[in-house]
Amino acid sequence: MPRILFHLPGDWLTGDRSKMLPFYRRLEAGLAAQGVDHGFVPMDRERLAEQMNDGNIHILNHARFPHPKVLSAGVAYIYPFWHLDPLGIRAFSSIRDKVFRPSDVDNEAARTFFRKLRGRLVDQRTSRYEQPEAHEAIPEGCIAVFLQSEGHRSVEETLWLDRWTMLRTCLATGRQVVVKPHPRDLGGETFDMLADLQSEFANLQISFANIHDILAVAERVVTINSAVGIEAYLHRRPVILCGQADFRHIASEARDAEALARLLATAPPGAPYAKYLHWYFAQNCLNAGAPDLTARFIERVAAL
Repeated sequence: MPRILFHLPGDWLTGDRSKMLPFYRRLEAGLAAQGVDHGFVPMDRERLAEQMNDGNIHILNHARFPHPKVLSAGVAYIYPFWHLDPLGIRAFSSIRDKVFRPSDVDNEAARTFFRKLRGRLVDQRTSRYEQPEAHEAIPEGCIAVFLQSEGHRSVEETLWLDRWTMLRTCLATGRQVVVKPHPRDLGGETFDMLADLQSEFANLQISFANIHDILAVAERVVTINSAVGIEAYLHRRPVILCGQADFRHIASEARDAEALARLLATAPPGAPYAKYLHWYFAQNCLNAGAPDLTARFIERVAAL
């Protein structure tokens, strides 16, 4: 096997490497134990093209650079699951092009996996971003819209509808719509637009509630491709995606406002949520805490 080079943030590689994420520390120990040649270099995004053709295998932390000798690594929405993918992470991962066959997924394994994941996130009311502890009254059966900032490159590259077209289309149904701004997009421009929409549409409620309080009562969830779609699956809530996502298989997709309006006018479909989450995470991602992490990592590298 060629040498494996991990491209990581430079400050992770100094001193005692205490900043290095456990995923990489465990792989470092596991590869060393098996005598696999490997090393670490500081990430230099400007020089990736010239670094790739040295005969080594390159593992890029939170980067996207499709190449025959490259795998991209990054947390797959929910820790401790990681992407290790030839195309990219999250919306760009190759999982989006795979075929999900519910009949191929063991029912009991899926139910156990779903129960544990739900217990850790839903029952504990935790998420990727810090959530308020207080409960907020949310209208039962609402359309829940979760915004993302289009200033983030990955969102801008993957959206089909911009967030305001998406939100206006939901509001035009006349049904109660609860919108939660993205935690990283709390600027004045976003809130000015939301305030304008609220003065125009009496059915709009702006909420900063715990994400699980909203998902618990929503009839369906609309987003571009936010990780909230994964959390909605844990609540067994139907999801409409308005952008490219790799967890698309049991969601509906709206590539224009007319398609979104049609989907909102139809009854929400059911889906094999437990089987899907087991297939997505347990079968297509790497578990940073699993005993077989190094073995599965080597399998991914060998498949290049």
